[in-house]
Amino acid sequence: MVRRKSSITMLSNIEQDPAHHLAGPFLPQTPVGSLTPERSASPNVKLRHQPRHVNSYLRWAVIPAASLKVLLVPLILYVNWELVSPFLVQFIPQGNDYFSSELSNPFAPFFLLAHRIPSSTDKDPRYQKGWSDLIFIAYYVVFWSLIRQSLTIYVFKPLARYFGIKKDQKLDRFAEQGYAMVYFAVMGAWGYRIMGQLPTWWYRTEAFWIDYPHWDMKPELKRYYLMQMSYWVQQLLVLVLGLEKPRKDYYELVAHHIVTIWLVGWSYLINLTLIGNAVYMSMDIPDTFLAFSKILNYLRAERAKIVSFVVFTFIWTYFRHILNFYILYSVWFEYDLIPESSKVWTWANGTYLNWWMKYQVFAPLLLLQFLNLFWYFLIMRIAYRAATSTTVSDVRSDDEDDGEDEDEDEPVSRSKKND
Repeated sequence: MVRRKSSITMLSNIEQDPAHHLAGPFLPQTPVGSLTPERSASPNVKLRHQPRHVNSYLRWAVIPAASLKVLLVPLILYVNWELVSPFLVQFIPQGNDYFSSELSNPFAPFFLLAHRIPSSTDKDPRYQKGWSDLIFIAYYVVFWSLIRQSLTIYVFKPLARYFGIKKDQKLDRFAEQGYAMVYFAVMGAWGYRIMGQLPTWWYRTEAFWIDYPHWDMKPELKRYYLMQMSYWVQQLLVLVLGLEKPRKDYYELVAHHIVTIWLVGWSYLINLTLIGNAVYMSMDIPDTFLAFSKILNYLRAERAKIVSFVVFTFIWTYFRHILNFYILYSVWFEYDLIPESSKVWTWANGTYLNWWMKYQVFAPLLLLQFLNLFWYFLIMRIAYRAATSTTVSDVRSDDEDDGEDEDEDEPVSRSKKND
């Protein structure tokens, strides 16, 4: 009985924690019937944007101009090579293999796909994985830093101020969710487009395994996969290097990003990009609606927030549970559709799915589903209490607050004790 009571108390505390990355944002921003407190004096004047102090080598991670300069260096070198190399070739002796007209531009792998399969046609080009992909990932880590900081500083923070949001922390959180919404919407739509080009269209799960190994990738699929990897590496750097103010669930988010990078890299390495695309789809699309619901909550758009939450709940249910169960079913019951010749670990042939790999693929997907179910329970419990409760529980007016601005908001007495 005591153990059950402690579990219920823990869940209730999670729901009431305004810093929780999933449950907290759905809590109301102000108590029902209360008035927004008025300032007795004018606030201190602050600069609209003050770049966070970082090591000079990491300026590209927080300052858009610095990241743009880093991105331009390979582009300039690429253009110079294209312009100069044809003239240099004329002065190279015949038969020299180091400088020839056939030598590819060494700066192309920074931003263009590498390792094209020579036998593939121009009508249907195909690519394989290779070491140059690491250069591509590193370049686009800087690219995502540019996009993130540019949208945060020049788009979403001004938009938040336009709608009356003033607190620095709330401006940061609003901008983070704005960037997340844009990213997941774009990548979700892109993943949808790519799946339309694959035999796995709308979760034809048997195609995950038939004709394995799927080592030759369409160019869009390879670019999509590598850019997803670079995004999660960039997000991990943001957390580990402290480039944004840590949340209360900081360590959980770091662990989540590490696991995500491991899953993405491992599936790319063992030629499971088809199932990887399906998993990405089931995650990115509901995350778009999650970020949008958070934005509406920051804006205190009460009616729109409720509608958005209902839509989000249905989308989350379908993508993160129904479709994910299809994927889990496929791993467990359709794994044997792999050709017998591919059920061996042979690096040279690109085949890695021997008998024990079935469990290695299934286990992390199952753990991911358990995590989704836990979040789903919190979402459903919040929805139930919102629909049946006539009072508002104790929450601060600043979502995900860490104790700053204590004097701005009067404390609200608790209307409900823990279960």
